[in-house]
Amino acid sequence: MRNQLRSRPNDGVARTLARVLDLVRSQESVTRLQIERTTELGRAIVADRIAALAALGLVDENMLGNATGGRAPRLVRFNRNAASILVATLDQTALGVAMADLAGNLLMEHHEAIDLSASAEVSTNRLMALFEWLLEKRRGGQSVWGLGISLPGPVQTASDDIFLTETPPMATSWGPFPLVETLMAHFEAPVWLQGSVETMTMGELKSSDSERAKNMLFVKIGKRIGAGMVIDGNLYRGSQGAAGLIGQSPMEIYGRMAPLDQVAGSDAIAREGQKSAQNGSSPALEEILDRNGQVTAIDVGQAAQSGDPVSMEIMARSGRMIGRAVAGLANLLNPSTIVLSGSVPQTDDILLAAVREAVYGESHPLVTRDLRISSSRLSSSAGLVGAAMVVVEGIFSPNILRSWVALGSPLDLPEFQRALAIAREAISRRAGVREAEPAPPAVPR
Repeated sequence: MRNQLRSRPNDGVARTLARVLDLVRSQESVTRLQIERTTELGRAIVADRIAALAALGLVDENMLGNATGGRAPRLVRFNRNAASILVATLDQTALGVAMADLAGNLLMEHHEAIDLSASAEVSTNRLMALFEWLLEKRRGGQSVWGLGISLPGPVQTASDDIFLTETPPMATSWGPFPLVETLMAHFEAPVWLQGSVETMTMGELKSSDSERAKNMLFVKIGKRIGAGMVIDGNLYRGSQGAAGLIGQSPMEIYGRMAPLDQVAGSDAIAREGQKSAQNGSSPALEEILDRNGQVTAIDVGQAAQSGDPVSMEIMARSGRMIGRAVAGLANLLNPSTIVLSGSVPQTDDILLAAVREAVYGESHPLVTRDLRISSSRLSSSAGLVGAAMVVVEGIFSPNILRSWVALGSPLDLPEFQRALAIAREAISRRAGVREAEPAPPAVPR
């Protein structure tokens, strides 16, 4: 069947195959009769398309549904285990990796500390080693259909190509390092890049079974503060993929203006905590400083939860400033829910309460009438889930799906094979340049 489909490049067949697979994958139609009614295709055509998709390993009919007066119908189910997806979140101080199925469900994940300011090559080698470890642990013969990487800061992806062929500008200290080319050439699968706030927003959207998430404002609080916006169920990225950079919003503190990142982010919280420990105004933080040699934002949040007045004020002040910035977005977008994420809001109710106070106090009553503000349910897994959804949406977007469905795999697309060849050539060329570089002069003894 697979060879048969390869030999007949019929656009009508590909279009109806894609339509049937999309209905089954979204569970909009789960029986042959439902597919016939939704697509208005004849019984024979639907049977042929399901048989073709089953031969390609993309669907199966191994389960019976509920009988409604006659024989129980066979359920047409998407085979989410037909291939695997590898995903990673690269933050300034943490690395997370996971394997997901074709529905975006995480099968296995791992988190560890990392210094993203270190060598790009060292960090990428560690990332690839962890991906290989996941494949060794979980793979059951499936191929990898895509890799999704979540990066700190916005990622410019304005290319019109179906697949990335080169690494776009990234908000890291790595400079022009060929991350996409390296990963694509090694794993022979397409790579998608997205900013961390956007992937975490998509992860939160997928994990929520509430209609409220379709109009959501997601706020990540760390060294940098950013917002992700879901409007009518779709992620809004802006023209350059830089929507939601609220950390650049000017805030007044101690009679001067400064970006929100600098006065309310985790570095600012840690700095204020360290100062309070050093001047003795907070015995609790002073004890932490004596014990650990430094005070972190998490330390300040935990001291605040334990009732330390100075720490409580630090967290509340940060929350009020973040809340004022978020209130402006709330008045503009009228979201039904606002979700706060990051290590600080996950461990500190005082900051969450201060954000709520500022948003409710500075927003129009109609905006806040049914507004819900809460902490993220996914924590560090949100970015991994979102990165998986970026890949899933890329693989199964209607135009791409129609192109590869009759082949059985997006890896067989000529467009991907060209992208892979370009990546391999770039890596080979880079290796050749490095070999040709003269050796550094010997250090005199």
